[in-house]
Amino acid sequence: MLNVLNLIGRRLLQLPIMILGITFLVFFVMSFSGVDPAITALGEGASMEARAAYRLQHGLDEPLLSRYIDFLFGMVQGDLGTYSARQLPVIDEVARAFPITLQLTFLGLIIAVFFSLLLGVIAAIYRDRWPDQLIRVFSIASLSTPSFWLAVLLIQALGHKVGLISLLPTSGRLPDMFDNFGGWFLRMLLPSVALAVPVVGQLSRVVRTAVVEELDKDYVRTALGAGVPRHVVVGRNVLRNALITPITVLGLRIGYLMGGAVIIEIIFNINGMGMLILNGVSNNEPNLVQGVTLTVAVAFIVINVVVDLLYVLVNPRIRDI
Repeated sequence: MLNVLNLIGRRLLQLPIMILGITFLVFFVMSFSGVDPAITALGEGASMEARAAYRLQHGLDEPLLSRYIDFLFGMVQGDLGTYSARQLPVIDEVARAFPITLQLTFLGLIIAVFFSLLLGVIAAIYRDRWPDQLIRVFSIASLSTPSFWLAVLLIQALGHKVGLISLLPTSGRLPDMFDNFGGWFLRMLLPSVALAVPVVGQLSRVVRTAVVEELDKDYVRTALGAGVPRHVVVGRNVLRNALITPITVLGLRIGYLMGGAVIIEIIFNINGMGMLILNGVSNNEPNLVQGVTLTVAVAFIVINVVVDLLYVLVNPRIRDI
């Protein structure tokens, strides 16, 4: 138990260091933006004196390190800067859009995990027979299919109206998940499927390999020889032991899902982080782009640390390290 606590402590100590590193990287890259925040805020017609006063007021003439330290203090206090001529807080837009991106990411994750487990276990049980071959073909095809291209195909194939009713809407306002779950689910279903399919292709093969390795072990043959039903052995023992490797792979794919969600949101016109970063790039708003990029990057780091901790808990062998 002490080893587990030490491992968890080390992971948690690494978290602020990684966040500090990604904040510096994002801030450093965005400092090379050719956009003048003074012109963005005051407009093209602002005088040189007004621009100089704006830069002085907001510390834009200070050295990069000094501006980075000011940015860190502001970020800790929930201040990611402002954007547009109206000086709107970036944090307010991020707070509105980020939950939508998380909803899309985790719905895609649920779909990916469910079908990966289902297809992976079926392929392992029927190894080298026609169900396994069929699932293998599907896995290769889904791995070769970009999410954004699949999204366009889904819109063309399933996004049309039946009479006056759109069964799977692909545009329009996103209903609130808690007020109208049915409407929210239908609006999110196609984007989530487009996001999940490539992950299913990879993860189902990982699950299949892990389950096959467990099925070939002596304890499985002993249990089956003793008369324990096959589905009990698979469900109670094999799956629990086989899921250690897929969990590791899944942690890496969560970042892919979140990054892909940003693109999928634009295609399906969902007002999440994707639309927010598109608006920031289109309107030359470096503070907005920086805030969105930083939030997604930090979320990715936090999620991967959580997956690492989960891996420690489910893998007894690593507790002795």
